[in-house]
Parts: sequence; structure tokens; C-alpha cells
Amino acid sequence: MASENENQIHAMFFPYMAPGHMMPMVDMARIFAATGAKVTIIITPMNALRIKNAIHRDVKSGRLITLEIISLPSAEVGLPEGCENLVLASTPEMTMKLFDAIDLLQPKIRRLLSDYHPDCLVSDSLLTWTLDIANEFGIPRLAFNGSGFFNLCLSETLSHYQPHKRITSETETFVVPGLPDEVKLTRSQLPDIVKNRNHFSELFDKLKESERKSFGMLMNSFYELEPAYADHCRNVLGIKAWHVGPVSLFNRDIDDKVERGEKTSVSKHDCLHWLNGKKPRSVIYICFGSLTRFNKNQTVEIANALQASDHSFIWVVGKAIKTSNDEEQELWLPQEFEEKVKENGRGLVIRGWAPQTLILEHEAIGGFLTHCGWNSILEGVVAGVPFVTWPIFAEQFYNEKLVTQVLKVGVSVGNEIWKVWATQDSPNIKTSNDILMAINTVMGNTDESMDMRKRAKKLGEQAKKSIEQGNSSYNDIDRLVKDIKMHKNSKQ
Repeated sequence: MASENENQIHAMFFPYMAPGHMMPMVDMARIFAATGAKVTIIITPMNALRIKNAIHRDVKSGRLITLEIISLPSAEVGLPEGCENLVLASTPEMTMKLFDAIDLLQPKIRRLLSDYHPDCLVSDSLLTWTLDIANEFGIPRLAFNGSGFFNLCLSETLSHYQPHKRITSETETFVVPGLPDEVKLTRSQLPDIVKNRNHFSELFDKLKESERKSFGMLMNSFYELEPAYADHCRNVLGIKAWHVGPVSLFNRDIDDKVERGEKTSVSKHDCLHWLNGKKPRSVIYICFGSLTRFNKNQTVEIANALQASDHSFIWVVGKAIKTSNDEEQELWLPQEFEEKVKENGRGLVIRGWAPQTLILEHEAIGGFLTHCGWNSILEGVVAGVPFVTWPIFAEQFYNEKLVTQVLKVGVSVGNEIWKVWATQDSPNIKTSNDILMAINTVMGNTDESMDMRKRAKKLGEQAKKSIEQGNSSYNDIDRLVKDIKMHKNSKQ
């Protein structure tokens, strides 16, 4: 099934099955197709439903992009039928079963590469075994790293210098050596695998090794956002990487923005109508991503902070963590809260999933309270808004430090404790006063607030410019395609 056009590349994309990984990789695949490449996205049936409309629009516009749908071996690992995405894995046990099911896809991926003979395989960094399969067929594997250069540099530097080993207190602040900026952390904010080896350590050892042995890494970032760390990554750490973001900017069509990710419970008309009735920069947007869960006590504190605030808000509400007294896990808010804010018009509550890029780009949004997932950080940067940061797990505390200590476009609510799972309960409750103070700092009219807004606005302008012809991300995408073509031609 070789390409009819010898100069055209055929790229296969294999995203990880979680919204924060899948969305940017699908955007990236669509960007490849827009350059004239032939693109195949490997995906499971339920996940295909999330992206089929966008892919259909691309096909209608003349792009060579298709879905290769493969079934997930759910029954073999004890997963319920249809649980094909981390957002549907409600417990750590189900999450581990999903990991196992994904690993069992190896023979199917091997068969696809044998059948199609693509010119490269782009796979999520977590799918470490795809490197070996790509090497079997002499195909370059590109690893998609779901975070930015800053996170990559910080992780490598902590691993090398281990400054946290020289302190005993979980709450003591230490400076990470060997970085372009002074970055401060506490031990309690570090992932468990950084502090001690555990059952995930072997996986992350493989992850780092497979990234370094791959043809290179694709980064959803742009040079102007973290220039010192892009340079540090390439020149000091010796990692070959291309910055091809912000990939969310590829979604120019309003339908692309509304349909990106899960199905939303609010119509684009209702959402925009509500926002159009608000003054510029008067609304705080609150969203903790698709995986994070809070208990009811923490949800009450957030609600109380919003009620005490003078600012309008959009709050994307997830499921509350189930306690022993709950009959079932359900979307939950304090009694009468939703009715009250609807009545006074100050708030809009969105249950489950929101059209985030559509909301953030509206002029009424003045700040973003976020869990610091990398996609959310980038989407907020593109929108030119400052942040209230509330990291929970994964690399989110690292992303927070980029926002608050390096870019200086946000303030923290003060969360200090890293969690293994996004659904894990935490005894560390942030009070309504903590939350309110951070919101007021970002949304206020102090010199600090205005300086943050100016910096955020400038970053937003640089983000949009980066993907235009002749600028940083546009040029790196062009270089990447040329590198793949050069490798292809060298094999002929």
C-alpha cells in the first residue's frame, strides 16, 4: 500500500486513550494532513466516535486522513465493554486493567505496520513498546510528549541532581539546580516515583529510554513560550525534538472547538449567549480537566468562594468522589447552588465536559482556575488569560512552576500535596478563603494583576503568531516533514 506520490509521506498516529493525550495527537495528525501528508489514525470504536466529525470535515476539504479502527481486548482483562478511555475508568483498578488492555494491542499494531508500510509511526510516549515494533519494520518512531520542554528539563534535572534527597521535611522548599531559572519545589509536590522507586518506576525508565531511542520527540509547545527550556532540552540534554504547537489553534471552525473531546452538556448557542451578556475580562473560568475528582467538602469550599466573589464564573463540575455513605457516584453540587446562580445570572454551571477553547477565547473571560494539565495551560496561554493554579497529579505541579515562577502569569491556591490518582481523595482541603484570595489576585485591578494580564496577553499574541508561515512552530513542522522525507528517501 505504498504512497502513489513518492514525495508524499504516510504517517500513522497512535494516541493514548485519555482525553488529554488523544486531543492534541488528533490535532497533530490533522496538521500533518494539512501539510499534504497521508495520515492514518489508529483508534478504538468508542474513541473514534469522539473525533469522526472533525475527520469527516477534513476529508471533505480534500485532506488524505482516515481512521483505522481496532477493537480493544476488554474481556481478556476484565474491563466492561466500552471502557476504552481513562475518563471512563472510575477506579485505580479499572485504570490498571485499561493499561493491560492497551498493552495487548501489540499484535494488531504490528499487523497494521506490516500491511501499510507507513513512513513513520507517531505514538504517545506512554506506548513504549511501539518503538520496538517500529524498529522491526525499519520505520522511524516519533514519540509524542504530552507536556512541554520545561517539564522535560525539570524531570531530567531532578533525576540527575536529586536535590530533594538532601532534605527531610516534606514541606521544606528547595531550589532545583542546573536550570535557566530559579525554580522552587517542595518534596510533597514531587511524584512518588521521583522520591522513591515503586511499581511505576520500571515503566518510566522504559519511557525515558524509548523517548531517547526514538527518531525524535513531538512537543505541543511553541518556542516563544519556553525558549530557554527548548534550547536546554536540545543543547544540554541532547534530546531531538520539534515544537509543533499550540496544536489547539488548528481548530478554527466553531464546530471543531465545540466537538473537541467529549460531548458537552451545553450548546454553543447557550454558552456564547451567556458570555455575550458579560463585560470584558469579568468572568473566571473554572475547570479541573476530565480526570480530577474532589470530595463533597472540597466542592463546597469552591462553591462558597464563588458565592463570596464579586466575579461572574463558569464552573465545569465533575463527579464527586464517592464516600461510604453515598449510594452512587454522581455529579454533585451544594443544595440549591445551581438554581441560585442561574437565578441571579452570576454563574454558568457545565456538567462533565465543556467546549474549553471556545469559552477561553471569549473576551468576557478574565482568568482561568486550572489543574495545570498541559493542554489547559496551552489553551489558556493562547487565549491570553492569567491563571489560578491548582495542580493535582502527574506533572501538574511542574507545569504550575512554569506558570507562576517562570512566566509569572498566575498565582497558586496553595495546594502542596501530589496525588497518585486524579480520583484519589485528599484530606488536604483548600478553604474558600484560599481560593477567593487567589481569584481576586488574578481578577483584580492591582499592579500585580495588571502586570500578569499584560504578560498573558503578550504570550497569547506570540502563540497565534508562532503557527503562521515563517514563524517558529510553522518552521519546525516544515523541518519535521522534511526530516521524515529525507529518512524515507535514504531507505529507497
